[in-house]
Amino acid sequence: MRIVLIGQAAFGAKTLNALQQKGENVVAVYTPPDRPGGKPDPLKQAAVDTGIPVFQPASYKADVVFQEYTALRPDLTILAYVTDIIPARFFEAPSRGAICYHPSILPRHRGGSAINWAVIMGDTRTGLTIFWPDGGIDTGPILLQKEIDIGPEDTTGSLYFNSLFPMGIDAIVEAVNLIREDRAPRIPQDEAGATYEPLCDDRVAEIEWNRSAHEVFNLVRGCDPQPGAFTLWKGEKLRLYGARLMREEVPQAPGSILGVDEGGIHVALSGGRMTVASVRFGKMGKLQASQWAGEEGLGVGARLGSS
Repeated sequence: MRIVLIGQAAFGAKTLNALQQKGENVVAVYTPPDRPGGKPDPLKQAAVDTGIPVFQPASYKADVVFQEYTALRPDLTILAYVTDIIPARFFEAPSRGAICYHPSILPRHRGGSAINWAVIMGDTRTGLTIFWPDGGIDTGPILLQKEIDIGPEDTTGSLYFNSLFPMGIDAIVEAVNLIREDRAPRIPQDEAGATYEPLCDDRVAEIEWNRSAHEVFNLVRGCDPQPGAFTLWKGEKLRLYGARLMREEVPQAPGSILGVDEGGIHVALSGGRMTVASVRFGKMGKLQASQWAGEEGLGVGARLGSS
């Protein structure tokens, strides 16, 4: 099959490598345009290194871009970590259609921050879906799915890098084999179970200390490593990482500092104590929480979230 791969970053590069190792015929790669002064995208670099043509359109809406794409005569198009909006005609042109990787058990958690929201919303299981895109937002028929548990201290980062990233590469290779063998199903998504959440950015990442310990802890885990759940300290954003939760009754007001030691900063929650291992403050890079607290003079009784 003549395969066109659309994607970016390490996930796209590893997908290309896996397909090549299986002897697949990847005839072209599409990646976002280069950033001025930045390093080449890993997928672009992997394609250049192996002599595969690379296309980097600023938009997929132009007819000339679509004509260039159809001239490649793709049998199958694979979307591996795509953030651009791709018109439906790009999925209809290949003779075998197009497939897309999504890091959730669709139809739950459609959207660009699926892993974040699974953690933030307290899900105990998540997974990945390979589906047939149809132009909607993660709405096409399902080809295959894989599920994993979400551990009590998992973060978005640990779920992605330890599980959903490597599993996703294997699932794409598996899906390609099923398509070649004409055994790939098209299972309609159950719209009754569909959810869609917005991108997980600073519009949703601010900690509300009056919420329950469970909710605050899940927000911090779900925003780790990006964008970093934040609170205010001296009027600037303080982002919290590496959180652990102990459920206990704490008399101090939520957001109050209970202590600082080598383990991190201990913060009172409504129904628990949260220990934060590292922080980012203002424009500073990530620091050990105890180091930052020492430099700031943060002590017992201080209150996070205050200006």
